Amino acid sequence: MENKDDSIEDNTIYESETPSDLNGLQVSEKDKKLEEEEDEEEKEELSVEQIFEHKKLPTWQKQLTVGACGGIFSFSLFQLHYHEARPHHRYHNFSQCFCWAFRVLLHEDWTKLLEKTGWLKQPFTRQENTIIQICVITSFGITFSGGFGNYFFGMSDAVAKQTPNYDSPLDVKNPQIGWMMGYLALASFVGLFSVLPLRKIMIIDYKLTYPSGTATAHLINSFHTPKGAKLARKQVKTLGKFFTFSFLWGFFQWFFTSGNGCGFANFPTFGLEAYANTFYFDFSVIYVGVGMICPHIVNVSVLAGGILSWGILWPLIGTKNGEWYPANLSSTSINGLQGYRVFITLAMVLGDGLYNFTKVVGRMLINMSQEIRDKRNGILPVADGDSSGSPFPSYDDERRTKLFLKDQIPTWFALGGYIILAIISIITLPFIFPSLKWYYVLVIYIFAPILAFCNAYGCGLTDWNQIKTYGALAIFLISAWAGSSQGGGILAGLAACGVLMNPVSTASELMQDFKTGYLTLASPRAMFVSQVIGTAMGCVIGPCVFWVFYNAFSDLGLPGSQYPAPYAMVFRSMAILGVEGISALPQHCLEFCLAFFVASVLVNAIRDTVGKKWANYIPIPMAMAIPFYIGSYFTIDMFLGSLILLVWKKVNKAKADLYGPAVASGLICGDGIWTLPSSLLALARVTPPICMKFLSSSTNVRVDAFLASS
Repeated sequence: MENKDDSIEDNTIYESETPSDLNGLQVSEKDKKLEEEEDEEEKEELSVEQIFEHKKLPTWQKQLTVGACGGIFSFSLFQLHYHEARPHHRYHNFSQCFCWAFRVLLHEDWTKLLEKTGWLKQPFTRQENTIIQICVITSFGITFSGGFGNYFFGMSDAVAKQTPNYDSPLDVKNPQIGWMMGYLALASFVGLFSVLPLRKIMIIDYKLTYPSGTATAHLINSFHTPKGAKLARKQVKTLGKFFTFSFLWGFFQWFFTSGNGCGFANFPTFGLEAYANTFYFDFSVIYVGVGMICPHIVNVSVLAGGILSWGILWPLIGTKNGEWYPANLSSTSINGLQGYRVFITLAMVLGDGLYNFTKVVGRMLINMSQEIRDKRNGILPVADGDSSGSPFPSYDDERRTKLFLKDQIPTWFALGGYIILAIISIITLPFIFPSLKWYYVLVIYIFAPILAFCNAYGCGLTDWNQIKTYGALAIFLISAWAGSSQGGGILAGLAACGVLMNPVSTASELMQDFKTGYLTLASPRAMFVSQVIGTAMGCVIGPCVFWVFYNAFSDLGLPGSQYPAPYAMVFRSMAILGVEGISALPQHCLEFCLAFFVASVLVNAIRDTVGKKWANYIPIPMAMAIPFYIGSYFTIDMFLGSLILLVWKKVNKAKADLYGPAVASGLICGDGIWTLPSSLLALARVTPPICMKFLSSSTNVRVDAFLASS
């Protein structure tokens, strides 16, 4: 049944009656002016959904339109944004920002064309816009999780030749479009069903922020804001200012990045010693924006994790170089300090994730039993009040929750889809990789939903997608299980990596998209259909783009080449380590892992025991774990964003609440969109003109002497 309010025309919300007194007499000009000012103030206080309240909400079927599909096809041309083929130090879910920008540039012309042909029967809505984003983001995500720069390419002969002791034909499989498409389809579609039943818990009950999804939603809402909303216009203007600043700042920084270790991102803010331990401000406004969206406890947690790991733990373990692990190893060798980083991070992530997964499942079972006992079929309320901290849900949260749960995706559909696709994969994948036995795949799919939850939960807190960490776990365990007695253990581990990485990453992207849809009132059913379409497109487009790189660059994957693909060698080294067994791990690594796993569980238990008030002062283990592996540079940025928002709220809380999300979204998306032209410049082999580096005084003296002598 159509909502009565939805049938009201857009402009009625902004219309006002001619002021008059109770006796029908004309009021004075002064009173009229005061009343108009009061009306204007009331409009200023309208929330997002109050502004859109009288916009007719299309059904989920109408959100899937020809216009959306046309826009989707246009975006697929930009799959050349292919970071995995190049060395990079960060992984983020900012493809939403690229897609939004090109939607603005391309979809307007596409819509006009459809209007002329008569195919466009309804106005272009924010819900349709969201569906476009979701389909493109899903397709785009396959490029990242598909492993074209790591486990896929790590199977190739080009990478295997760099490890001559392990170049058995059974451990080599060169890329081919056919088997890559089939493999990606089998591994990726499963992820769409793995955490689907948990969407309400992640988005509504836990209120996870998913900063990239939230930033995209703010952009979409601002793009479709009805005329007449004064506050909305101010928010859009604020967003545009910081979007432009962020984009131009990224453009300015590019001029100083001609070479490795060049540019503002390598500025030793706190000195060279701190810089060597990744403590520096890298001038990335993306992370500042993320810090403004994430809760303060998350930003404090990642900073605490960076201090604990790179400030204390890794320097201490580094003193055992040559004692606990061989000296003079490369910085990426799993046999050395990198092994501690990878596996201790895994232990913390799994400890936190498993604790919360168990808590969520327990809560679901309790709720289900109560519903059966009380014969209730109503919608569950928003847990713990709204996002503003009020004990009662706001108007926006009530409306969004109602519509988010309206078009339910049945649990039996999600479970049935996961089981059917898993069975197909278990039967089919061993034909593509004979060394990947069916029971390896079965075990992976038993644990994949748990790990998918862990990744989606961590991404919701900090916006970091930790798929490489989970991929390392799959490589090590399956390679160790397969062994090297009959060969093929390395290839089995690399193939298992994708079987786990793809559904785990897809689940994280899924929840990011649901967050965007929740904030724009898009139908979950329409979103899911869009995700299916996007996954199918990604499984075709990703291998094709990779095939272009693979054939166009004969030196692809070689050290010192333009595209060395360093992670391919790292992932293959992990598989080799797995084949060699646990004994190849550096000393005391397992003891450290066990200690941090237990610590993560205990900290979560303490947070739940002390109550919400005191829990806000106890760090979150999942957030602390991220800098353990990645580094501490982004923790400074995120903490700065949190500090800016905190000071802003102290000075003027009302303005901070109104404009803070717009500022953060502009910072995130402006810098994010600059990544696209910078990548195209790299593909065109356009080199920045300047290299800005920082040297110690002693090194500078030696450099000057060398230049003088030459």
